[in-house]
Amino acid sequence: MTTLMFILGIVVFAVGLLVSIAWHELGHLSTAKLFGIRVPQYMVGFGPTIWSRKKGETEYGIKAVPLGGYIRMIGMFPPDDQGRVSARSTSPWRGMIEDARSAAFEELEPGDETRMFYTRKPWKRVIVMFAGPFMNLVLAVALFLTVLMGFGIQKETTVVESVSPCVIAQSQHRDTCKKSDPSSPAKAAGMEAGDKIVSFDGKPTKDWNTLSDLIRDSAGKNVAFVVDRHGREVTLHAKIATNQVAKKDAGGNYVDGYVKAGFLGFSPATGVVKQDFGESVTWMTDRVGDAVDSLVALPGKIPALWDAAFGDGPREPDSPMGIVGAARVTGEIATLDIPASQQLAMFVFVLAGFNLSLFLFNMLPLLPLDGGHIAGALWESLRRNLARVLRRPDPGPFDVAKLMPVAYVVAGIFVCFTVLVLIADVVNPVKIS
Repeated sequence: MTTLMFILGIVVFAVGLLVSIAWHELGHLSTAKLFGIRVPQYMVGFGPTIWSRKKGETEYGIKAVPLGGYIRMIGMFPPDDQGRVSARSTSPWRGMIEDARSAAFEELEPGDETRMFYTRKPWKRVIVMFAGPFMNLVLAVALFLTVLMGFGIQKETTVVESVSPCVIAQSQHRDTCKKSDPSSPAKAAGMEAGDKIVSFDGKPTKDWNTLSDLIRDSAGKNVAFVVDRHGREVTLHAKIATNQVAKKDAGGNYVDGYVKAGFLGFSPATGVVKQDFGESVTWMTDRVGDAVDSLVALPGKIPALWDAAFGDGPREPDSPMGIVGAARVTGEIATLDIPASQQLAMFVFVLAGFNLSLFLFNMLPLLPLDGGHIAGALWESLRRNLARVLRRPDPGPFDVAKLMPVAYVVAGIFVCFTVLVLIADVVNPVKIS
């Protein structure tokens, strides 16, 4: 049964992956057609075609390897300086450029002269190339909101899980009290496990971060706080101690280091808590920031990833993970002994995170990524407008094809990194249990 559930989890992820890719390419397709660009192909996957059907001027299909997708637009690159597609050069770098230019014109038909991608104004090309990643962002936001507002997430609550018997500096990393340790204010006040703190010093406490900040800001003060105990409200009194506690950032997340602050002396229980729209937006904003930081830090994680794949190094929880790794994680989720609603929420979270990563990665200003084409269109717009202001001749379309050697280098680096992640995902995968 466990093996069957594991396989089911992988299948669910694979379906979600295909939907995400198709959704991405739909953004490119719809905007290209909106601006009159001819699109001969819309494909989900790579390799041999499993199924396809032609509707109008576009062939729609699914290919065997679900590791991406594409649409083919006529005239992705402009002709050469003489207005034609050059013959094949013996120079390898020049050959790359000419091959890319030839591919952009190989399906040119009569009447396509005004329907080529490069002939569209730069702002239209930006929209076409941005539409794909944007669709992933939209899907990520929708999925995150579904979980945050519909299912809820595991968070610390204002319910008391346990009461600390004494005051111990958190930097000491010990649980046993010494005779010299003073009793905790919570114990002295008569707090009990299961109490729900509803207000502190006259202020309502709807969430743990609010309560934690109030306690930390009350060092040395005598305060009254109200708890819900078995359905009735009980008022307790305590003198808040000053203690060394874990440091928090502006978002309420624990970070390295300790500070001296108010200390009541209890551990909060965790529970599944639904978020309102404002809390959900804040949470998603923080996650986008984390994702950007992870993308920037990616090169620095390669040595540890190599050691995890080919050496004895551990696989860190925040290690880069590919499609195979994500599929294994969803397989593990399906085998967890948790409610089905929480399994579904975790599935949706993984898929949402995947779509957020697709958006950020594709926005990098490098060919062959969408961000590289966006950067080329913006550069063309800048230099054409500058020429107009300076009353110089129009420089014409920016020839993105000349950057294809760089695109091949970037693609090569990406392939090598993908293979490394794949090996690590197989031999030393990230595990959630």
